[in-house]
Amino acid sequence: MPINVNKAVDKSYETKTLHEIAAAPVSALEGLTEEHGKILAQLGIKTIRDLGEWKFANWARAIVELAALEE
Repeated sequence: MPINVNKAVDKSYETKTLHEIAAAPVSALEGLTEEHGKILAQLGIKTIRDLGEWKFANWARAIVELAALEE
């Protein structure tokens, strides 16, 4: 099933595979610059994969999703 990520990544990554995009620097994401990449690198986040697997982002995502279900 094709997935269109063109609005999520910089133009130079629009033709890349998802594996290539995951291995790309975080600055490949639309709206993040190399300066953002330097800041995130201080937290050990160098690639889009690192960002997606970062435990703190995962915890935050889980809390937000569960909060929507809380009564």
